[in-house]
Amino acid sequence: MAVKATSKAAPAKAVKKTTPAKKLAAKKATIKKAAPAKKPAAAKTATAAVKLTPSQIATAALCKRIETILDTNKAEEIATLNLRDKCSFADFMIVASGRAPRHVSALADYVADMLKKSGTPPLSVEGKESGDWVLIDAGDIVVHIFRPEVRQFYNIEKMWALPAAAY
Repeated sequence: MAVKATSKAAPAKAVKKTTPAKKLAAKKATIKKAAPAKKPAAAKTATAAVKLTPSQIATAALCKRIETILDTNKAEEIATLNLRDKCSFADFMIVASGRAPRHVSALADYVADMLKKSGTPPLSVEGKESGDWVLIDAGDIVVHIFRPEVRQFYNIEKMWALPAAAY
């Protein structure tokens, strides 16, 4: 004998479905009602992100390419300092070390060649003959390539790591 289960199903209640978009709209509506008065325009500009000009973006890209060239050619301790808010003569300073005077001069040659090929030849290359400290002026980027002993003596990163001056 088979037992037949009889159960009384409860009548289906009308369930009101709320989509996530509707929930968000309802939440925004309640927030708008209790929103405080608008902040002054000066406060908005202080907290807004700084927008870079196309030339600043191109300078940052060139800085990355110089870092890549130095890294590819075995430069050591590559450090990039953002000088945009600290001085007016450059946006970036790249400091790197070579193992020997010949390596320092070769790194300077690689960077100068890359700058020439990219259409922005270096304005000046100083110290390549001695190989202790080579300075390459690439306009908005200044590149220093040292022998490790000379870099430690001058400690140029510490000098430029000061906080930006308030004008």
